[in-house]
Amino acid sequence: MTTSPATKRVVIEPVTRVEGHGKVTIMLDEHNEVQQARLHIVEFRGFERFIQGRPFWELPVLVQRLCGICPVSHHLCAAKAVDKIVGVDELTPTADKMRRLMHFGQMFQSHALHFFHLASPDLLFGFGAELTRRNVIALAGENKDLARQGILMRRYGQEIIKATAGKKVHGTGAIPGGINKNLTIAERDALLPELEQMKAWSREAVALAKGYTEQNLEMVSDFASFESNHLGLVRPDGGLELYDGGLRAIDADGKTIFDHVENDRYLEFLGEEVRSWSYMKFPFIRSIGPEEGWYRVGPLARVNVCDHIDTPEAEAARRDFAAVTDGRPNHLSMAYHWARMIEVLHSIEKIEELLNDPDLQGTDLVVTGERREEAVGIIEAPRGTLFHHYKVDENDQVVMANLIVSTTSNNEPMNRAVEAVARKYLGGAPEITEGLLNHVEVAIRAYDPCLSCATHALGKMPLRVDLVDHEERLISRAYREPG
Repeated sequence: MTTSPATKRVVIEPVTRVEGHGKVTIMLDEHNEVQQARLHIVEFRGFERFIQGRPFWELPVLVQRLCGICPVSHHLCAAKAVDKIVGVDELTPTADKMRRLMHFGQMFQSHALHFFHLASPDLLFGFGAELTRRNVIALAGENKDLARQGILMRRYGQEIIKATAGKKVHGTGAIPGGINKNLTIAERDALLPELEQMKAWSREAVALAKGYTEQNLEMVSDFASFESNHLGLVRPDGGLELYDGGLRAIDADGKTIFDHVENDRYLEFLGEEVRSWSYMKFPFIRSIGPEEGWYRVGPLARVNVCDHIDTPEAEAARRDFAAVTDGRPNHLSMAYHWARMIEVLHSIEKIEELLNDPDLQGTDLVVTGERREEAVGIIEAPRGTLFHHYKVDENDQVVMANLIVSTTSNNEPMNRAVEAVARKYLGGAPEITEGLLNHVEVAIRAYDPCLSCATHALGKMPLRVDLVDHEERLISRAYREPG
């Protein structure tokens, strides 16, 4: 956008307590009212080019280098696509359940990390709290038990990943057509003793997120909230599905836009728009168009689109969640945290179920089929629906790759959240305070964006805020050191 003669610009760079680097630009008019707000991703991702020319069997290990926070999601999504390239549509029970256990371990640890370490200072200390209190160190000082709980929950999820993928980060467990190891009795027995504690802490986390939302319902209803479409995977019976299901999209009233769409047909229903001011694309539902067809993904969207959850405690929690809006889709951005903890509870219930399944000690690990040249894998990553689409040539080399990561799908919603908060809390303000800026960041953090997944390169670490006049002259500048 070209700034008008009376326009001022406020820059927040980078956004803190999210994974990766980005900045926010808020354009003010001569009355200091917000004219426009944008979330920019200032890193450039080249993975879709990097992997071209590589042999397709390297993909599950190679693409997970996109991120150190959610590598399991990329590892499994690429593996699902590579399965189809080697002609496999159905894994052995042992392979399928091992991958699912790995995936639930990833969900459990990633959600715990975000809720307890990144988001909880906002919820417990308030959006306008002093900078020195809005971090996990202050949380540990004032609520040692809660900080310890988050650390130990994440550690447990990481142990699940290690047992199934071989390593806690950048594992190799999923291979074309299956897995390269089963779960030994010793590995299982090492994980079982902590299950009851993890379930208890997960129930407490749901209660904490639910209580915060209900007790602050008036505030969160007016904070970065707006109606939208929602997208996620569902099982054939409409239940919540995190590993392998069909795509379902609903509108703001809960009406179905499309349902049970197979992975390899996603391009018939979804498109991507490019805008000049961001390295991230803007996905949309084709039947509606880019203007109104944008949608949200992630825990909030998944809980909205599913009909039920197939574990009893998480299903009870889902019903409590749905009751707040009388069964209508929940559009509160801050309700992402409540939905995220419902998924934590669901994940630990599924982990318990799988750890007690004797199929995990099976020895039939890999299947093969007839070679294909194109495949799509879709999975629900912690932050939302993840798409991996590949084409290979007769020499087994990758010739095309398209990755739509969760944060890319949430690009438009995050921009709208930033603008909504900026208009309410920054417009007309005589001074851009630390607390006001944090309101913008709180809105972004609700989505738990993974900016390194969405785009990739080096970013700037310190937060710099510039206020400039219509002639681009600097009026004031503030720095926030990384912490």
